[in-house]
Amino acid sequence: MTREVNVLIVGAGPAGMSAAIRLRAAGLSVLVVDEQPAPGGQIWRAVETVAATSTGKLLGDEYRAGQHLAAAFRASGAGYEAQTQVWQIEPGWHVYKSRGGQAEVIRADQVLLATGAQERPAPFPGWTLPGVLTVGAAQILLKTSQQVPADPIWVVGSGPLPLLYMAQLVRAGGRVAGWLDTSPAGGWRRAMPYLGDVLQRFGEIRKGLSWLRELKQAGVKRIRNVQSFRALGDGKLETLEYTVNGGATQRVPAKVVLVHEGVVPSIHMTRALDCAHHWSDQQACLVPDVDEWGQTSLRGVYLAGDGAGIAGANAACTRGELAAIGIALQTGKLTAQQAAEQALPLRKQLAGQQRLRPMLDAMYPPRASIFAPSDDTIVCRCEELTAGDIRRAAALGQPGPNQIKSFTRAGMGPCQGRQCGYTIAHILATEQQRPVAQVGFYRIRPPLKPLTLGELASLDLDGEKE
Repeated sequence: MTREVNVLIVGAGPAGMSAAIRLRAAGLSVLVVDEQPAPGGQIWRAVETVAATSTGKLLGDEYRAGQHLAAAFRASGAGYEAQTQVWQIEPGWHVYKSRGGQAEVIRADQVLLATGAQERPAPFPGWTLPGVLTVGAAQILLKTSQQVPADPIWVVGSGPLPLLYMAQLVRAGGRVAGWLDTSPAGGWRRAMPYLGDVLQRFGEIRKGLSWLRELKQAGVKRIRNVQSFRALGDGKLETLEYTVNGGATQRVPAKVVLVHEGVVPSIHMTRALDCAHHWSDQQACLVPDVDEWGQTSLRGVYLAGDGAGIAGANAACTRGELAAIGIALQTGKLTAQQAAEQALPLRKQLAGQQRLRPMLDAMYPPRASIFAPSDDTIVCRCEELTAGDIRRAAALGQPGPNQIKSFTRAGMGPCQGRQCGYTIAHILATEQQRPVAQVGFYRIRPPLKPLTLGELASLDLDGEKE
C-alpha cells in the first residue's frame, strides 16, 4: 500500500529540520527524506556526533549551534528516513524515492523542498586531476572524518567559505601553502553603497575579519587579482600554474588544490517540476520564484533554504518556519490571522538575516572567465566533453542547451547537468551573441538521481509490483 503523509520534506538541513518541527507542532504528519546518513545538511553535517568533540570546537560556534536544532528535530515526532534519494515527483503529489536498494512511492498533500545549494561549477584546465577538490568537499571531510591534508594545500577562489575553511584547517593543525584570491578587484568599492547594512550587521563582518586575522597570524600567503590558473600533472596533480592581472605566469608545486567560486541554488527538482524561475544577474544563475510563504508556482510545492536563494543557515531556518506556517495555513491548521501573527516576527528576523546578501553579491560576483573556459578544458565531466566540443556544436545553427545535449550527450551523465549546465549555457550565449538568460538551461527529466533496474523493479504500486 502507498504510504500517505500530510507533508513530505526533501532534505534535513537547517530549513528542513526547522519546518518539520513547526509542522509537527501544528499537528501535521511529516516525513523527512534525506540523502545524508544523519540530519544537519551540508552546513551542519555530522553535527550530532561532532559538535561535542574537539573538531566541533575548532569548527566554531556557528557549527555547534546546529546540535540543538538536530535534537529538537529528533524529538519532534517527524518521520525521518536517511540515506534516501528522491528520483521523481509527480502531480498528486507522488514522491518516488529509493532507500537501501528498495524503491517506494509516498503520496503527500504538500511537498517542501529543502535541498539547499551547490558549489558553483568552475571548470579550468586540470580540474579533473586527482588532488583537485572543492573547498566544500574538503570541509565535509573535516566534519565527517576529521581529515586534515598531510601536505600544505593551495586554495583558489573567492567568497567567505574559503576564509572559513582555511581558518578551521589552521586550527586543526593543517597548513596552507597559499591562497590564490580570484575575487574581482574593487570589492570594497562595490560594497560602499551597503555601508549602512554593514554597520547594522557588523557582528557578521567581524567574523570574516577574525578569519583573516587568523590566517595572517598563521603566515598564510595571499595572492590577489588572480586572473587564470590551471592544474598540471601526469595522472595526478603536481603543479599549479597561475597568472595575476598584469603579471607573469607563475608555477608552484602542489599536491592538493581546493577551489571555490561561490554557491548557487540547487534547482534540479524545481526545474524537473517545471516551476517558474527567474535569472539572477548578480550571481549568474537561476532562482525559483516563490511567494511570501515559500510556495512555488505550483500549488502545494514549497521551497525553503538556500534553494530559494542564497542567504545562509540562519535564514534557512527562518524560511523553513515560514514555509511551515504557509503549509499550516493552506491545510486549515491556522487561520489567516494566526498565520500572519506567527509570521510577523519571523519576517523581521529574516530581513535582518538577509541584509548583508546584496553586499556579498556585489563583493564576490562570479568572474567572467569562469564561463569562458579554453577549448581544451573539460566542461562535462561525465561525458568528457571539452569547451571546444561545445563551441563546435554551437556552430550547427543556433541550438539551445537541449539540442546541445542531443548533439553531444552533455548533461546526460550521472550528474544530470549539475556540473556543466551553466557553463554550457554561457558558452552558447557567447557564441550566439545573446543573453544567457535567453539561452536558458537544460530541461531536467527523471530520474533525478541514478536508478538501478532492481530498484525500479522493487517499486510496489497499490500493492502490486509493476
